[in-house]
Amino acid sequence: MYGLPQATIINQPLFKKTVFEKFNLKTVERERFDADISKMALVARISPATVPALAEGQEIKGFYVLQVTLKHQEYDVKNILLLQKLIPQQIVYALQFENQTQLCVFHTRLQQSDWRDTESTEIPLTGLSLDEVWENIVAVIGGLDAQAEESIEEQIINREQREKLLRQIEALEKRARTEKQTRKKYELHQQIIKLKEEAGI
Repeated sequence: MYGLPQATIINQPLFKKTVFEKFNLKTVERERFDADISKMALVARISPATVPALAEGQEIKGFYVLQVTLKHQEYDVKNILLLQKLIPQQIVYALQFENQTQLCVFHTRLQQSDWRDTESTEIPLTGLSLDEVWENIVAVIGGLDAQAEESIEEQIINREQREKLLRQIEALEKRARTEKQTRKKYELHQQIIKLKEEAGI
């Protein structure tokens, strides 16, 4: 399963009813959760006890893989963030819909992989310690570079800032297209040029 060693597999169901009752979710949260999620199970635990070749990290002592079966592929991200808040553990989420899987992990922000065939979806255990393994998993899922000079956190923040700039550029370009006054149009273009320089375009 996901290319993980057999010793890590636990297959422990996590019932929605248990989650609802334990964390006293509001009706609106229950309904939103139930609309997206069919069932859940903790399918693997990665730790030095289950993978003896891995050393315990300074920060990461172990992590789980939570398989979430979805009712439809377009899900509300708030449900995954809710799970992250409710379960204070490092977790790799394997979201499944039919024969497709998307991996997610929360690290500074929610990182999401592309959807791919479940059979070819793997969670790589690359590194000598659990800290290294976790960082590499975040990099793979988030499309980041674990070998870069910038830390994973810095890359996430920089990418977020760039995406924000791109949204601002798009909004300004839209305004510039409909602006009738020449002076205002020029001002908008100057703002666009400045933001494009910041975004490295």
